[in-house]
Amino acid sequence: MSENLIHSMTPTSPLADGEHVVYSFHPDRAAYWRDHAWLAAGAMAIGMVILWAMGNPHVWTGAVGGLAAVAVRAFYVASDEMQARWDLTDRRLLGPQTRAVFLKDIQTIRTLGSAVQIVTRSGDKHLLKYQADRDATRQRIEAAKAGALS
Repeated sequence: MSENLIHSMTPTSPLADGEHVVYSFHPDRAAYWRDHAWLAAGAMAIGMVILWAMGNPHVWTGAVGGLAAVAVRAFYVASDEMQARWDLTDRRLLGPQTRAVFLKDIQTIRTLGSAVQIVTRSGDKHLLKYQADRDATRQRIEAAKAGALS
């Protein structure tokens, strides 16, 4: 397998004979930044609480540290995360690199923030992150699983 395919943020699994892509799920930039804003707010609060509990007189530095940590991560991985794509076929859900889940093997579909979590019967978990409309994503996968593809 070539180096580019190993690190690809798009599906690299080949389609089976007669299989076709019905829909592609792409991350939403606004959802990405909104999720990171919530993550930063939480990190800032936790940092301040930890410093307060330790008796540090400079509690405000916890907010600065929490914000800085999340901001660095957000800017560092944004370009990769915005390239991720999941393809829904008439048989499978294909994710970045070689991730592939047969629709019949999906046991649970949950929403977490702007993400949709897929849990297989064997316990594997996959996240379709930063969806603009997580409920629509979940419903589309559920419909495909039920055989009601449009």
